[in-house]
Amino acid sequence: MGKNANMKSGDPETLLEQLVEQVRHGTSYREIQPNLIRSIGRRELRDRRSLNEAVKATRSKLHQVAGAYLPGRPDYAGWTNRLPELPTSRQDPELKSFCLEVMRAHASTRERMPTIDTFFNTCLAGIRPVRSVLDLACGLNPLALPWMPLADKPVYLACDIYGDMVAFLGTFFGHIRLNGRAWSCDLSHGIPDDRVQVALLLKAIPCLEQLDRGLALRLMDGVLADHILVSFPVASLGGRGKGMRANYEAHFMELTAGRPWQIERHEFPGELAFLITK
Repeated sequence: MGKNANMKSGDPETLLEQLVEQVRHGTSYREIQPNLIRSIGRRELRDRRSLNEAVKATRSKLHQVAGAYLPGRPDYAGWTNRLPELPTSRQDPELKSFCLEVMRAHASTRERMPTIDTFFNTCLAGIRPVRSVLDLACGLNPLALPWMPLADKPVYLACDIYGDMVAFLGTFFGHIRLNGRAWSCDLSHGIPDDRVQVALLLKAIPCLEQLDRGLALRLMDGVLADHILVSFPVASLGGRGKGMRANYEAHFMELTAGRPWQIERHEFPGELAFLITK
């Protein structure tokens, strides 16, 4: 059955697996969690006239959700090969320099570079030292560990949709002798059940809500964390503000209205953050 297979006569599950195979054939989407591709693809197969159209639409959605933030192919193999030569202390200047270099490969963490020295220390000042973290839709944010007000022996858990990314993060955790774990996950199909002091949901809500409008609130309600640090971008990837700061703040207040939570607001030049205490 070809790319333009008859959608009405084809078996739905067979068409779905063909879609997943075609989407993952490209290097940009090969490492993405297959269940997420299936979830998006199932909807697109219902709405499109052909398999080819559904494949294109699925790739477009994946780009909006994640691909746009990784404009180049991260050099996970190169970074992994360099790790044995680096110090293991989180505060060593050479290791911190490496972490900054890696974080520049992802748009979300690259945008935080100007405020990396103050962002986490400001947002988490009232609950430091942080003993355990769950980093949801983490991207390369775990490389910011040296700038976080963590306890001496913290637990750090991280999940994202990219298999190669979380494999690298797991190797990084091992190198710095951190009690941590990184795994591939599709948050639209399940919330991790690890109990932690702080969950991080950094600039992820706009992406997650493209998958499911109610997902962000389900995550905030369901995650087993005493505190949740939520943040939003204040400009597009192209650098345009377009009223994003005010719009995202209004949206966040709408999401959390009626919840018995304490909320601290923190404003930075490139990011708007809220610390929820549940």
